[in-house]
Amino acid sequence: MIKIENVSKSFEDIKAVDDISVEIGEKIVFGLLGTNGAGKSTLLRMIAGILKPDAGNISVEDMGVFDNEEAKKNMFFISDSPYFFANSNPIDMMKYLAIQYPQFDEGKFKEYLKTFDLSEKRKIGTYSKGMKRQLALLLGICSNAKYLLCDESFDGLDPVMRQGVKSIFAREMDERGLTPVIASHNLRELEDICDHVGLLHKGGVLLSKDLEDMKLNIQRVQCVFKSEDEEKKLLQMVDLVKEEKMGSLCTYTLRGTRGDIENAFDSVSTVFYETLPLSLEEIFISETEVVGYDIKKLILG
Repeated sequence: MIKIENVSKSFEDIKAVDDISVEIGEKIVFGLLGTNGAGKSTLLRMIAGILKPDAGNISVEDMGVFDNEEAKKNMFFISDSPYFFANSNPIDMMKYLAIQYPQFDEGKFKEYLKTFDLSEKRKIGTYSKGMKRQLALLLGICSNAKYLLCDESFDGLDPVMRQGVKSIFAREMDERGLTPVIASHNLRELEDICDHVGLLHKGGVLLSKDLEDMKLNIQRVQCVFKSEDEEKKLLQMVDLVKEEKMGSLCTYTLRGTRGDIENAFDSVSTVFYETLPLSLEEIFISETEVVGYDIKKLILG
C-alpha cells in the first residue's frame, strides 16, 4: 500500500502540492486526475522518491521512499516524456533496467515486443510518440516492480493499444499483484481502465473514491409522471442531485442504489420510467457539483 500523509511541496513561491492525504491500495488501477498544474506529476515524483516532500510523509510497503533504495525497488516511474539512451534499442534498455531491477523478466519482455510489433533492434529514436510510450510501459511491466507510476503514459496510444495494455494490466494484477497508478488530465482516458480515481485541484485532493461504489450509488432516471402530485411524492423519497425537464419528460440524477431508486419509483404512478447508464464524466460532474466545483471547468476531456 502507498500512504500519502499531509504531503506538501513548493517550488519557490508556487505551491505544487498542498497538504495531500490519500491511500492507494493494492491490485487496483488508481487514476490520478487533474488539469495541467494540479500537482499530479509532482506527487508521482514524490511517490517514486525522485522529489522530497517539504512536509508530510510518503510510505510504500511501510517504508519511507526518499533515499531508500529498498523501497524504490517496488516502483517503476514512467514520465510524460519517457527517457531512453541515445542510439539505444529495446534490448539495450532491457539490459540496463535488468541491472536496476534484478527481477526483470527478459523473456516476457521479448514476447511483449513481438505482441506489440516492436522490433528488438530498431533504434528507439526512430519510434513514434505512441511507440515510445508502449515501450516504456512494457519495460515498466516487465521490471516486475509492484507499483507502476505512469505520468500521462496513455496519451498517444490508439484504442487497440490501450486495450492491449489494459489486458496486460489485468493479467499482471491477478498473477503478481501489480498496482498501476495513472496520472492524466483526460477523464475519458481513465474511464475504462481505473478502479479508483483521485481528483486533484490546485495541489489538493478534491475527492478520492472507488469507481464501482460511485457508479452503484448514483443513478439517472428518465420518466413521465401521471400527475404533479405523483412527482412531488417521489421527490420526497429520494436524494435529488440534478433535475432536467423537457415538457412532461423528467430526467433525474439521484443518489442511492439502483434497487432503492427503483423501489421509490414503483411506489408512485408513472406513465413510464427507465434507469439510464451514467458515464464517468457525468458521475464526476455530480460529485464535484455537490462540493461546489464544476468539473467541466477543471477537466477538459
